[in-house]
Amino acid sequence: MNMTRTIAYVVALLCAVLAVSCATRQSAGKSGGGDVLYVCGCGDACKCQTILLHGGKCGCGHDLVPGHLKKVEGDVAFLCMCATGCKCGVNATDPTRCGCGNPIRKVSLKGTGVYFCNCQGSCVCKRVSDKPGQCHCGMPLKKVD
Repeated sequence: MNMTRTIAYVVALLCAVLAVSCATRQSAGKSGGGDVLYVCGCGDACKCQTILLHGGKCGCGHDLVPGHLKKVEGDVAFLCMCATGCKCGVNATDPTRCGCGNPIRKVSLKGTGVYFCNCQGSCVCKRVSDKPGQCHCGMPLKKVD
């Protein structure tokens, strides 16, 4: 009987930790941080390089399209341009493609005013924001002017 109570206690504790973790991630998204960047939809050859944290129009008049941040190297963001709710990552055998097969789109964050997580190494934080803050890993968000 005592072992059953201990197991129930551990399960309840794990559920509480998970609930707090999910609430923290949701509140981070609502406070101006997330993992989606909106970029010009006219393709890779476009020179306007508009990047925002919300939809709209880019400098050349095209609609901005959402890209899901997969990683940041230096000040270059690697985006998967797949459907809303994208869960895939960078393809392990072809780093120029997402796990879903779409090509990875690279965009420079320099001069955009976007804060981003750049904790290097094995960090899997994928957070962008319009204001200073922290990555999920605890490192401060970075902005490159």
